[in-house]
Amino acid sequence: MNISRTLSIIVAVFLYCTWAQAQVGNNDYILNPNVLDNDELSEVSNLDAAIADAITAARPFADMTELDALLSTSLNDSQREEVYSQLFAPINLNTASEEEMLLIPGMTGRMAHEFDEYRPYTSLEQFRREIGKYVDEAEVARLEQYVFVPLDLNSATEDDFASIPGVGGRMVHEFLEYRPYSDMEQFRREIGKYVDDNEVARLERYMTIR
Repeated sequence: MNISRTLSIIVAVFLYCTWAQAQVGNNDYILNPNVLDNDELSEVSNLDAAIADAITAARPFADMTELDALLSTSLNDSQREEVYSQLFAPINLNTASEEEMLLIPGMTGRMAHEFDEYRPYTSLEQFRREIGKYVDEAEVARLEQYVFVPLDLNSATEDDFASIPGVGGRMVHEFLEYRPYSDMEQFRREIGKYVDDNEVARLERYMTIR
């Protein structure tokens, strides 16, 4: 086993052990295209300044197929797969299409079927338990970086909200401030007092009301 593979397994196992409460996979290792600035995007393999500009102009991406469609005009399949090993908008485990799932590097049709088989997911712990029937802990942890389980606006914890990429303590406070939410329109209206429509749309993709 080469050194890079060994290190990736060590990191994945570490992440698996430390993400116990989060509903959104950690994005410290898989960067999020909806929150990076142009300079950070330009540092990703195969992305130049022009592509970085195109990404920031088109976001927020509601799902990964939108980003893939944009990048496919400039990058071939292997180049995009290399990008997605570093940069990926997490997919909603309960609504993602098979097309979107297959954009995860190393994903197979069989594993996409298993992702779909256990819907609806109520937590990442459920995801770990079910997908762990088919792959080892290191691979579960690697896959977890690419996914999220929608957060219930009325019951999610502060830590759950803080696991959303780009969300700090102030915004977590605002999420909690307006409980209980009766519908998503209320969320858009209240959170729209603090951020623009694009940011509301980006945040909304992580939310649900049960």
